[in-house]
Amino acid sequence: MSVPGPSHRGRPGLGPPRGWTRRECLGALASGGLGLPAGTSFAEAAAAAARIDWPAMVSITGKPIEPGRWLPVPMVVVFWATWCAYCRRHNAHVDQLHRSVDPRRLRVLGVVMDGDAAGARRYMDNAGFSFPVVLDDGRLRKQFSERRMVPMTCSVDRNGMRGLCIPGEMSESDVMRLAPAP
Repeated sequence: MSVPGPSHRGRPGLGPPRGWTRRECLGALASGGLGLPAGTSFAEAAAAAARIDWPAMVSITGKPIEPGRWLPVPMVVVFWATWCAYCRRHNAHVDQLHRSVDPRRLRVLGVVMDGDAAGARRYMDNAGFSFPVVLDDGRLRKQFSERRMVPMTCSVDRNGMRGLCIPGEMSESDVMRLAPAP
């Protein structure tokens, strides 16, 4: 996630605010809020959140997907690629999350970065994954993060505001913590 304010690893605006642990980021995703650790200013938090302008999207199966109509349900959006071995393991956990949570409490959307719907369909079918997936021409990704790392797991709160983005593969328990409490 691009976060104005303090730099992260020498690169301004990339990653979580300085001092955030991976667990604090996960806690913020799970709560649907920003979950600010001590020392993070309100201005930094306010700048991190922005309403997502959902473009017209069609799933890799040809079905129209309108995440803007999913409100007021929070979302987990995962950016990934078919060639990424880390994504394959990560997506197994994402699919488990998708299957285990009532869609009235949390929605899951996969965004494949390959640009090949047929290849993404084969990948999903071969792996037995069932979460909805769309292709991205780059417009959606830019609203979440300029980083090109995959997988990238991001949150959208119940008001359609972008939350945190966590780069890299996550463990099963970390992904399952993204589910809101019943």
